[in-house]
Amino acid sequence: MNDQTPQPGSAPPHQLQVQPQRANASALIYNGSGAYLLHLRDDIPGIWEPGSWSLLGGGREPGDRSLEETIRRELREEAGLDIPDLAPFAVEQARSSDGTTVPIQIFAGQWSGDPADLELTEGVMLHWFRPEVMPRLRMAPSTCDLLRRHTELLDAGHYGPAPSTTFADADTTAAVRPPHPRTPSAAATSGRGLPHIIGVHLYLENAHGEILLGLRHPDSAYAGETWHFLAGHCEQESAVACLVREAREEAGLLIDPGDVEYVHAVHLVDVPGTPPRMQLVFRARRWTGTPEVLEPDRCVSWSWWRPEALPEPLVPYARAAIDGIRAGRLYTEWGWT
Repeated sequence: MNDQTPQPGSAPPHQLQVQPQRANASALIYNGSGAYLLHLRDDIPGIWEPGSWSLLGGGREPGDRSLEETIRRELREEAGLDIPDLAPFAVEQARSSDGTTVPIQIFAGQWSGDPADLELTEGVMLHWFRPEVMPRLRMAPSTCDLLRRHTELLDAGHYGPAPSTTFADADTTAAVRPPHPRTPSAAATSGRGLPHIIGVHLYLENAHGEILLGLRHPDSAYAGETWHFLAGHCEQESAVACLVREAREEAGLLIDPGDVEYVHAVHLVDVPGTPPRMQLVFRARRWTGTPEVLEPDRCVSWSWWRPEALPEPLVPYARAAIDGIRAGRLYTEWGWT
């Protein structure tokens, strides 16, 4: 993997900018039998993890507008591989044998092809491996742990119906393991309760009718280098209390709960196979303070945008919520089949 430096874009008016850190992207690719596609790297001194099994990926280049563009370009260049559904999964703090640590945005996607049909341009080979084999491979411990955590999510049913298998007996049951990921329609008919994640979002308009949006850090596990509402998840608290806390912690804005009103909800499946989410949007009629970047690992800038000239890329359901608010609608469904 190569180190790289994101290229900063031009800053719009009223924007507070923090320089993004250097970042890389890799693809965690799995098939319907629960195996993972691994890349055997060249055994050349001086490169990252020589002679080891790793995920496909690499460093961001100046023309890449996002880390998703980076990983899609790397997959095309390294293996001629195109995976339509890639979603952020985690940020791996990869550590080389010399002690160097590099943050890597991991995207997960499903593919069931034959690696022998791919035209590999870097490294030695690509091969499918079952999880129980990986501890015997020459592989960075952080990568092995990442794959283990993904396997646990699969087996727990977060990406598909949970099979009654363990690493020890997976080989004997691979042929009957249900495909992953589970689609929303399958989730709805499986007969199992599926908790929904509750998110809260701040819709803030200034005196000029401009909307406050934040540019997410390129290493963010969700929507890296994408504009979004100030948002967060409820933590044993009411939705309004969560909104007030997140506004203070993320941007230094002080909001009285009495000045908060509900304006929209988006009930969505953001990525097929992931838990459904209820995204609540609240408007603050009044607030105190000027937006500050207080959590630069999550958001690198705050900007005010005219609703008819919103930035790109913008989280799709955030755009849908803004459209709904401007039209006077209170509810939107997104991503359901």
